Amino acid sequence: MADLKIRLSVQINSFKYPDGTQALSDIEVNISHGEFIGILGSNGSGKTTLLKIMDGLMKDFEGSAYLDGADIKKLSPKEIYSKAGLVFQNPDDQLFAPTVFEDVAFGPINMGFREDEVITRINNALKDVDMQEYAKKSIHNLSFGQKKRVCIAGLLAMGHEILLLDEPTAGLDPMGEYKMMNLLTGLNKDKGVTIVMATHSVDLVPLFLDRLYILSKGCIVRSGIPEEVFTAPDDMANVRLRLPQIAELIYKLRHEDNMPFEKIPLTIGEARREILKTLRS
Repeated sequence: MADLKIRLSVQINSFKYPDGTQALSDIEVNISHGEFIGILGSNGSGKTTLLKIMDGLMKDFEGSAYLDGADIKKLSPKEIYSKAGLVFQNPDDQLFAPTVFEDVAFGPINMGFREDEVITRINNALKDVDMQEYAKKSIHNLSFGQKKRVCIAGLLAMGHEILLLDEPTAGLDPMGEYKMMNLLTGLNKDKGVTIVMATHSVDLVPLFLDRLYILSKGCIVRSGIPEEVFTAPDDMANVRLRLPQIAELIYKLRHEDNMPFEKIPLTIGEARREILKTLRS
């Protein structure tokens, strides 16, 4: 990657909930400019809490968090939101205005931009998420996936260069999942938006993400590119996850049926090549 500027750097020694429950410990995450990063973990692993710390919503933790080299604990909400923002798992927790246009307008207006600049930002943000034709539509008449797109547009309109997404594909059907992931990939590759996505959907990770961290019981237990992280079913089961389905199939064919696959593929395309190679040999 040409530009390796660190945008987000988080080191959490300990974070406990008000009741004393240990939520996160021994966390070290570094996000470079232009990366598409996954925080992968089962429900209750601490993913949402970690995203909230990255977004400055939780500051009472032991450790440090930096946004472009500035201490997040000392930054004002406006200073954080001008660069980074969190999209909640349930869009209804984030949307409140009557129409799409009004909701996306809220952020830029409160940041003090002129009216013409606000309108330009709204139009560009809605175009980026393919929702420009829904500008006058009532929020209540949108589908769940469309609501998630409007949430993303609201952050883009404020100039966010870093999107933190909590389970962005949750509640979507398979086609909706891929539409959402293709949208995020476009923002990442074409617009240069740095994306950090919390998810438990292991099948989507190899197709779209550059790098991932596996979170289990509040600790980072593994990190790297998907090929390094997804190694064996037992390793994944220990953190209450599984291999991507295609990888699990090839793993069983290799280890239980003695088929001589050279590596464990993570995508259908890779699996097809490995199967053809094995059959020809």
